[in-house]
Amino acid sequence: MDRNDLIKTAEKLNQVSERSAAEFGSRKEALVAMMNAKMEARPDLLDMVGADNVEMMKDNHANHARFLESIFNQHSPEILTDTVLWVFRAYRSRNFSSTYWAAQLNAWIEIYKKELSPECFQEIYPYYNWMQINIPTFNKLAEDELDAPLSAH
Repeated sequence: MDRNDLIKTAEKLNQVSERSAAEFGSRKEALVAMMNAKMEARPDLLDMVGADNVEMMKDNHANHARFLESIFNQHSPEILTDTVLWVFRAYRSRNFSSTYWAAQLNAWIEIYKKELSPECFQEIYPYYNWMQINIPTFNKLAEDELDAPLSAH
């Protein structure tokens, strides 16, 4: 699977309704705070992100919520795919473990299921499922790019 295949699978994701996008947007700051607390409580956090990267992880969570809000307001399979690939590359280059992504996405899903309306959760969950099932591909493509000659790594 390559970038184009990822885009094709992302094209199957449905546009989130205005109502659910608005609900997510109105709650995103609180959701990020919950996410940070949940991740900071993990005993394996430093193994996943490194001792000097906890603040970077928190920035990632805030950026993640803002970015997904924009995608929920205007679904763009290409922008979604390219941004997730960029994030995997950028954070891998800062020594984030590949296990961080599964832990992060699982935590977001747990929080959303509890904190958002069932309708909103049902609309945004497919995006998180898409990211989860494609973690191996994102990891592989990020590694290929970072290991390529003349990479920005």
